[in-house]
Amino acid sequence: MSYEVKLKDRIAKVEVLSHQGDKLLVSVDGKEYALDFVRISKGSYSILHQNKSYNVELIPVNGIRKYDVNTLKHTFEVEIIDAEAKYLANRRKGQEDDHEAVISSPIPGKVVNLFVKEGDTVKAGQTVIVIAAMKMESEFKAPKAGVVRSVKAVEGQNVEARQELVVIEFK
Repeated sequence: MSYEVKLKDRIAKVEVLSHQGDKLLVSVDGKEYALDFVRISKGSYSILHQNKSYNVELIPVNGIRKYDVNTLKHTFEVEIIDAEAKYLANRRKGQEDDHEAVISSPIPGKVVNLFVKEGDTVKAGQTVIVIAAMKMESEFKAPKAGVVRSVKAVEGQNVEARQELVVIEFK
């Protein structure tokens, strides 16, 4: 599986070469790294590389594949650019609307929590819906303050990739 990872102004090509249990072999811009990779809790991981231990916390940010990555001493904003993200970005080019946001599911999943209903006022960064897919839960947040114009999902519903879930009109 291959990704591009954006960190500040740098875009690195990251490829998962093998994954067996806690052992992970990845290539970053052609250089291979053998890692012991353990999930501690939701969004928290322990990584062992060359007898050095790193604890990493991933916090989702506005956007489907954007994260604040916290280590013991540093915080980084990271964006993962895979085929789906490239497709969605190309699809949105020239169609960006400053008046509303449509929150869609990036992949098939199940609605775990729905925190809004039509007519609700939301704040920028407020979680509006949580989708479970591939044994992970993803929170989707309002990109700006606004009013929920439509809700096209219910808790417990299975959803398809790119299915519209919530539409927010900006103030």
